Amino acid sequence: MIPTDPAERAALAGEYVLGTLDAQTAAAMRAAIETDVALRDEVEAWERRLAPLADTIAPAAPPPELLARIEAALDARTAAPSTIVPLTRLSRTGLLWKAWATGATALAAGLAALLILRPAPEEPRYVAVLQQDRAAPAWVVEASPTRGIVLAGAVNPRPVDEGRVLQLWGLAPGATAPVSLGLVPPDGRMVVDPAVLRPQEGMLVEISLEPPGGSPVGRPTGPVLFIGRLERVD
Repeated sequence: MIPTDPAERAALAGEYVLGTLDAQTAAAMRAAIETDVALRDEVEAWERRLAPLADTIAPAAPPPELLARIEAALDARTAAPSTIVPLTRLSRTGLLWKAWATGATALAAGLAALLILRPAPEEPRYVAVLQQDRAAPAWVVEASPTRGIVLAGAVNPRPVDEGRVLQLWGLAPGATAPVSLGLVPPDGRMVVDPAVLRPQEGMLVEISLEPPGGSPVGRPTGPVLFIGRLERVD
């Protein structure tokens, strides 16, 4: 299942780190990197390459109901006392509650930081790697119906030709013409409101090279430099 072609192995390692592989292929990768030193090195190289994308995650407060859910889960796992409770425990209740609440709040904040880019459990989430070819992934896109399309930046940024700009496009399945999602800013990071184009599985996302101000005709006029398809991930 693990390819021998270097370009395909590199692309597979990148998809493994991004978490876009199906369960069977991911399991095969986990088994292979235990004994395949070269493949393990490729995976570690991708981890180092993609780590800066974590800087795009903005801090957020945990949902107000999260602490109550944690408390309910803990209460359900705590057995009722079968012995007499010492009176001294009553005097400590306030202090114990404050200490527990502080710890639970910290836990909730940590969970929120891990889940900030994830939509609600019932909402689909999509990922695409925009590439020139399978051996050279260049841009990472994450999307969900409520959050929209998030261009997280270039994995291997390259200078844009002088007097030209990069423009992001989306082509929904079955559509005959792409929709402009806007000009890519210098830092390569942007969020496209779902009202502009609702992301869905199979949508093509591409970046073209255009004149200043973008394409004047509502479709790519320059070469399409990078292209990828939104795939659903769980």
